[in-house]
Amino acid sequence: MDFEQLSQLEAIARAGTLSAAARTLHLSQPALSRSLQRLETELGQPLFDRPGRRLVLNEAGRVALDHAGRLLREEQAMRTALDDVARRTRALRVGTVAPAPLWRLTSLIVERFPGLMLTSQTLGREEVEEGVVSGELDLGISLRPHPLPTVRSTWLMVENLAVALPAGHALAGSKQVTAAELDGETFLLLADIGFWRERCDTYLPHAQFVVQEDRDVFEQLTQSTDMPYFVTDAPSLAVPRPGRVVVPIRDAMAHATFYLLHRPDGRREAERIFDWVRHQAD
Repeated sequence: MDFEQLSQLEAIARAGTLSAAARTLHLSQPALSRSLQRLETELGQPLFDRPGRRLVLNEAGRVALDHAGRLLREEQAMRTALDDVARRTRALRVGTVAPAPLWRLTSLIVERFPGLMLTSQTLGREEVEEGVVSGELDLGISLRPHPLPTVRSTWLMVENLAVALPAGHALAGSKQVTAAELDGETFLLLADIGFWRERCDTYLPHAQFVVQEDRDVFEQLTQSTDMPYFVTDAPSLAVPRPGRVVVPIRDAMAHATFYLLHRPDGRREAERIFDWVRHQAD
């Protein structure tokens, strides 16, 4: 269970239908439905009665929603307090849709601006873009150049997804695989992978995901189980374990281009970083 699921619970309760809540959250209805099913499974009971197409909170759902609201308010209070600390320490606030491009940005900053501090959040694309426009974020990492002329955009990196299969797997000898060929497998999955999780839910609807929050536990399980897991060509994720075969995924869903966003009237430090990243891309 995570804060995203709690926010989704609130949205479904307000909207009354999955389709309306999905539009509000900018998610596909199947992805939202699966997320709700996971939450109900984790809590051990249904949270909604389902008359027709509507979803109506039952007693358990009302209790869960009450606690969810308090947890989300506490989370927001924590973020506000941390933002105050960031302003006092002059750290730059960065929103990113995935972890790998943030690591790339950090490496570029360390190379050119040693000592400069960042605070980061993993957000949806719309939240990143809105944060840059509003000034809540000093820099954003998104999946597209920003459409508004008031925001500057520059190429940051490309990330390509592959699957690490046991050497004896039926697909291990393939030069490439498709999402359709992988659908139905049980995958080991690291939490907090940003937009990649929604792509997994969308393009592998019949797959099962064993999600690990702790990276050390995830790394141990990659060695002790035969479950497939995903790797990318991001440097820290590209090295396969012994006994594994890395097979690229052919579909467009497995390839992402990331862009750095910056508002020209923002902080001078952010402008200098943006110009340095753009210079490296030229």
